[in-house]
Amino acid sequence: MGPHGDGDIEKVESESHRPISTVVFIIAMQAEAQPLVNKFGLSETSDSPLGKGLPWVLYQGLHKDLRIYVVCPGKDAALGIDSVGTVPASLITFASIQALQPDILINAGTCGAFKVKGANIGDVFLVSDVVFHDRRIPIPMFDLYGVGLRQAFSTPNLLKELNLKIGRLSTGDSLDMSTQDESLIIANDATLKDMEGAAVAYVAELLKVPVMFLKAVTDLIDGDKPAAEEFLQNLAVVTSALEETATKVINFIHGKTLSDL
Repeated sequence: MGPHGDGDIEKVESESHRPISTVVFIIAMQAEAQPLVNKFGLSETSDSPLGKGLPWVLYQGLHKDLRIYVVCPGKDAALGIDSVGTVPASLITFASIQALQPDILINAGTCGAFKVKGANIGDVFLVSDVVFHDRRIPIPMFDLYGVGLRQAFSTPNLLKELNLKIGRLSTGDSLDMSTQDESLIIANDATLKDMEGAAVAYVAELLKVPVMFLKAVTDLIDGDKPAAEEFLQNLAVVTSALEETATKVINFIHGKTLSDL
């Protein structure tokens, strides 16, 4: 399912009743993507349809008759580290939808979470909806635009089958959390915190493509360790848990329509 205009409602509805054939994963970090790439034997595309001369990395392959793509923003040209954050995530989401025409997007990655909300290190959450916590615009209506509340694609059957935890995701461009960020995250009743999700949701909504989110907990926001230290300590084991859940999701999706999810 590619981008749709307002006159394509019937087409969207008909596509919700045909088997899903193409899934695109949007993943910020190579370390988060690699276990999934390895699991499905995906190969990196040298002649990428996403654009020439860009750092974006595209993996592709088939699982049975389901085409799977994994798209990462790649390395920063100057610093050689993963291009995390909302801007690279928005760009690769837009380019992926245009070039790959997915039936559904899955933004998979790691996150921080509140233990008071029932989160533990290694938990993988299915996201119910997304907001931003660092777009503070205290003007009527612009304040709501800043929060940017958007629903993830509803997958009640998948949620029940895989018995996943579910929660709201809040997105911002910093790994740490200022007191203003914290107050907005709490005010918005978010369980999870990341650096990409709400940006991916914005682009998916613009182009009328359903999107779901799988987020694995590397650090506890209300824990007693610094976020960066806990993130790095748990990254390897948590990305393995993320791959396991993503594999279950792919196996569940196979042969089903969007309305079956």
